[in-house]
Amino acid sequence: MRIQGSRHRLRGLLVAALLVAGGTAAWFAQADAPLDVAAPLLDGIALAAPDAAAVSVPSSPGAWGGIRGGDQPTLSDRVVSYRIAATLDPDKHVVTGRQALTWRNRSAVPVRSVYLHLYMNAFEGEGSTFFTEQRRRGEGFRSGVGTGDGEWGHIALRSVSQGGSSVPWRFVQPDKGPSTDHTVVRLDLPAAVAPGASTTLDMAFSTQLPRVIARTGYFDSFHLVAQWFPKIAVLELPGERGATAPRWNAHEFHMESEFYADFGSYDVSLTVPKGYTVGATGELQGPPVEKNGMLTHRYVQHDVHDFAWTADRRSAKPLVETWTGPGSPTVRVEVIYPPEYEASARPAMKAAKDALAYFSRTLGPYPYRTLTVVIPPYNAEEAGGMEYPTFVTASGYAEVAPKSLSAFELDAVTVHEFGHGYFYGILASNEFEEPMLDEGLNEFWSNRMLRGRGQMIHPAPGWLKRIGVDPAFAPFDFIRLASPRDRPADAPGANAWQRLQGIGPVYNRSALVMRDLEQRIGSEAMERGFKEYYRRWKFRHPSIADLREALADGSGERAAVEEVFAQQVYATARVDDKVFKLTSEEELPPAGTRLEGGRRLEETQAAVNRRVAKLREDWKKANPGAKEGSGPFPWRTEVTVRRDGASVPQTLVVRFADGSSETVEWRAASPAEKWRSFSWVKPARAVSAEIDPRRSHYLDVNKLDDSRSITPDRGASTRWSSDAAAFIQLILSFLATV
Repeated sequence: MRIQGSRHRLRGLLVAALLVAGGTAAWFAQADAPLDVAAPLLDGIALAAPDAAAVSVPSSPGAWGGIRGGDQPTLSDRVVSYRIAATLDPDKHVVTGRQALTWRNRSAVPVRSVYLHLYMNAFEGEGSTFFTEQRRRGEGFRSGVGTGDGEWGHIALRSVSQGGSSVPWRFVQPDKGPSTDHTVVRLDLPAAVAPGASTTLDMAFSTQLPRVIARTGYFDSFHLVAQWFPKIAVLELPGERGATAPRWNAHEFHMESEFYADFGSYDVSLTVPKGYTVGATGELQGPPVEKNGMLTHRYVQHDVHDFAWTADRRSAKPLVETWTGPGSPTVRVEVIYPPEYEASARPAMKAAKDALAYFSRTLGPYPYRTLTVVIPPYNAEEAGGMEYPTFVTASGYAEVAPKSLSAFELDAVTVHEFGHGYFYGILASNEFEEPMLDEGLNEFWSNRMLRGRGQMIHPAPGWLKRIGVDPAFAPFDFIRLASPRDRPADAPGANAWQRLQGIGPVYNRSALVMRDLEQRIGSEAMERGFKEYYRRWKFRHPSIADLREALADGSGERAAVEEVFAQQVYATARVDDKVFKLTSEEELPPAGTRLEGGRRLEETQAAVNRRVAKLREDWKKANPGAKEGSGPFPWRTEVTVRRDGASVPQTLVVRFADGSSETVEWRAASPAEKWRSFSWVKPARAVSAEIDPRRSHYLDVNKLDDSRSITPDRGASTRWSSDAAAFIQLILSFLATV
């Protein structure tokens, strides 16, 4: 998901009035059990803790069916299947549907209660957890566009049955959110599901789409239909993501959390009016079937954990191409776009195909036969920058000039959202509890790709370019500027909703942690580690501990990986090293007395000065081309480095007037070591001293104090001031596009 930040205040409407105005009060009353009433567990299976976050104990080898080595009959250990028939009313923006949800009990105990996510209820009114968190933080989602009267959304369970018997349900708040949150529902089954057995739940539902907000909704005839069907939660077993007993992982829909679900199969028939362009997760099964002016499009996809789709009567004719790569099937790539953003279509296609090539080469083959990229229309930007299996939404621009901010963002968003097909899609981590595994790793790997392309951010608008002002940023430099470094409050491994500084650091600080680790162990080792992560955990549900172990084993750099995870993943350590002091002075003959041939001789300071002057004069005659800072006497150089944060490996380079240099490594003897001095006696004066010459530590608070020079040099401050000015221009230009 792409984050944009701006602030707004939601309208101060009463929750009760919203429920009535949204037409939701009637369907609330259909629940077969009282709402928001705690009831004893029928099977003893508890819910995941409201504050669950980074897992420190690796999962068992057999978690979720064990490593998928290619010899299994299915790519994933399919737990659930959905057969859905849905019809879109594009005027009322309502989807009515029926689904048969078949779920397999992987546990060793009978299951009497199951939990469903009703994500769309996050948008039913200001009483939801989503809007409550917005209101308390005074923040909007991305662009901050508010929801007005008649623009709310919800999902209504019309009926649920098991084997012909009605299933009662009740709303619950697993994270202790407001009782008016209805994004999680508990179903108490008439018949228990035995260990290893499956059950089918037949459901009828109706989904009112909201005006485009937070990854879903409508604008005019455009519909992005996501978080739209009742979706079963994940039953985790002992040895999976830190679980010690069976537990349901079913969190409320928070403002800054996303999704977590079992792998399975989807067979979805979508009925929409004729003339609408449809795109969806998975493969279209033959031509659409027409009846009464409506077309039914059937899509099937196995080994995924979500399904989303789009329908719009204004879409231009989609671009369709194919991509092939080693180990992957031939992929049909489709870009769906509105006429006003025609200029964005081909760049999005190229970015998508380039991303297919990069991710499949550096991580592992892309396993699906389709990839659909949707560019939302004007006024529907909240639907942009989002990911679902084989289906992503990008950004749209009327003009995409070379080396422009729009060109970079179009590429960056397309690549980033495709990358989620790996980090979240194939590597199906828990985005509620460990968002770093999705957003953080994807931000790192996506920008790693952009870095490899040599792609720069050009923030200056056209009028500045025309007068020759065109600063450029490397992607990781921008990420560094946007990341909290001086006083980071939240560990990257924290969950998505309990964060003082919001979700942003999950993206940028996590990316810097991984970038700095790569600088430390090398690109080849890092890539080996990530390939091992993909090999072990594709089509499973890894934890942060599982990532740590895969990187340590795959890279062969366990000590470095474990240190970085301890400092910067499970914790948030400040990094702040500096060159504290630099001196370089000639070692001249001393005045005073000395023993020579058994006699004590005295040389006055005046005599010493005369001897020094004579030696210098003779040396200059003998060395007419010598550089300033060299001479007949040696120079003693001392450098003191100081540490005001966590211990990280540092390199110190000292450069001298004769063109020589000295390089030493600073490896602290213990975390308590906060400074160290180094000294050299050489025939030339020092010119400068610099730590971190390769810029390995982007987490460092201040790069301006990484170096000192004997003669004052404004180069560094000038350079960083120019970067800061360019950054400000970047932000202003970016806000102008919101």
